[in-house]
Amino acid sequence: MRVRKGVFPAAGLGTRFLPATKAQPKEMLPLVDKPTIQYVVEEAVASGLQEIIIVTGRGKRAIEDHFDAAFELEYYLNDRGKVEELAQIKTISELASVSYVRQKEPLGLGHAILCARALVGEEPFGVFLGDDIIGSAPTPCMRQLLDVFERHEGPVIAVERVPRERIHQYGVIAGRNIGDNVWQIDDLVEKPRAEDAPSDLAIIGRYVLTPDLFEILAKTAADKRGEIQLTDGLRTLRKRRPMYAVEFVGKRYDTGDKLGFLKATVEFALARPDLADAFRAYLKGLDF
Repeated sequence: MRVRKGVFPAAGLGTRFLPATKAQPKEMLPLVDKPTIQYVVEEAVASGLQEIIIVTGRGKRAIEDHFDAAFELEYYLNDRGKVEELAQIKTISELASVSYVRQKEPLGLGHAILCARALVGEEPFGVFLGDDIIGSAPTPCMRQLLDVFERHEGPVIAVERVPRERIHQYGVIAGRNIGDNVWQIDDLVEKPRAEDAPSDLAIIGRYVLTPDLFEILAKTAADKRGEIQLTDGLRTLRKRRPMYAVEFVGKRYDTGDKLGFLKATVEFALARPDLADAFRAYLKGLDF
């Protein structure tokens, strides 16, 4: 039951960040000097995953180029003696084994994961939603989920407490605490009204899932927008086997939201030893 593969849905159009995403993937927008998708891939590698499967769409070639070797650039950096920059570039292409599959139509998150079925095969796998960057924890978020999966051998979902006034923006779990920030899930509700929400534990973009989900997703009806929703598939899966949630340790940044992206940029810059002092002084000097 060891998890080796991680699936990264990255076929979205990034409309919330237009016009910046008109000609470049949203996943390649940088936090300081590193694209957001690289932070998430690094989390997967730090959690022990060996194979990265990225589900792309039209106009996403830059993602493939980023994780590929760049011989001309490497030659240039080596020739100019830019040793540190060369090491950074080579590290990216050596992070893990990366493969790609195309989602030809925007048919929902459940459909995007279904597109990875042939590459995942009959083994459990992780899912990473790139809008959620999670840091400030001694143990990576996905590693926390994997530890629970290895103990209970059932699907595991990351959750976070959110204010009731924002609960309608998330999928929410109903369940019972079984200790150590772990919950056994009784139900999942997609974007409930605050008064109807069964808890304040919102589903965040990290999952450890079992391969029987693929058959379920293949039979899941599309919603009124024509999309196959992952939550619908998970509700069916929960009826077949126990499912768990982890209230993870760490700070989440929602980089799919403009304000969240700006907050992440500021905090990541302040965490950089080469930028922190000058940037903090600049911020303090601003006339608000």
